[in-house]
Amino acid sequence: MDKENQTMVTFFILKGLSEFPELQSFTFLMILLIYLITVGGNLTILLLVYIDAQLHTPMYFLLANLSLMDMCSTTVTLHKLLTSFISRDYTISFQACMAQMFLFSSLARDEMFILTAMSYDRYVAISNPLRYPVIMSHRVCSLLAMVCWVFGFIEMIPYLVLLSTFSCYRANIIDHFYCDMVPLMKLSCSDISVLEMLIYTDGLFFASTPFCLTFLSYIFIIITILKIQNTNGRLKAFYTCSSHLTVVIILYSTLFFLYLSPSDSLVSKKTSSLLNTAVVPFLNPIIYSLKNKDVKSALRRHLRHCKVIFLGQISKFLHL
Repeated sequence: MDKENQTMVTFFILKGLSEFPELQSFTFLMILLIYLITVGGNLTILLLVYIDAQLHTPMYFLLANLSLMDMCSTTVTLHKLLTSFISRDYTISFQACMAQMFLFSSLARDEMFILTAMSYDRYVAISNPLRYPVIMSHRVCSLLAMVCWVFGFIEMIPYLVLLSTFSCYRANIIDHFYCDMVPLMKLSCSDISVLEMLIYTDGLFFASTPFCLTFLSYIFIIITILKIQNTNGRLKAFYTCSSHLTVVIILYSTLFFLYLSPSDSLVSKKTSSLLNTAVVPFLNPIIYSLKNKDVKSALRRHLRHCKVIFLGQISKFLHL
């Protein structure tokens, strides 16, 4: 390797989503709108689960964790993108790049694990409804959530250590809108064989585990539903897991197009990454709001309560 083409870097330059200046304003507004709706929607679900007693159940406890993960993962990637649009500064320090890569990848794994826990919750609710409160106790739910949060971060530590020890890069320009592992590996002129082996091993044994467990849970769920004699009972059982199943299908579809698609087009990869980092967290609260009667009922109750309080305050103000 020619030493002149090798360089130590202290910062990277993120090229962003589009190189066409005429699209910058439109792209910024769209990303900002998606980000605000994502944060607002997931924050609404968090608050509803916290303040509404009827939502103090295992399913909504796990949903609150999913909403928190979505808010964090979206902020990790889109915050830098939005600030770059405003400041026109597309640089990111080496340490910040490593932190962004680590946090987003960890949260992405956490989300797959929490969806797996939610699929198990739906299986227990459908197959054993009488013992559901005992099996999915508060202690069990807290333990499941803690494992989901911690395991994703632990799994990413070896990647962070290896990437942080790379001694040189061919360039410091990343043709992406956030620091992702694959672009960093392509830029590195260090030996990446150990990292490639780690990715292969992790993908084979650990990263595929949430998908397999979720898939297995739904096989048992379908078998259980088919055993229900009453048609209305079948529909009701399927409805209880329809929101979660929709979210799972959307998430794994975007991951498939992002990591397993044969296309090497940068535009295609950026589009898939945007779907994964912005659109999926944006859709999750909408899906759970539109397809879930409990969430819609809780939202209507508290909106009416807020309206009564607001009108009462105005009435007091007018009579002063």
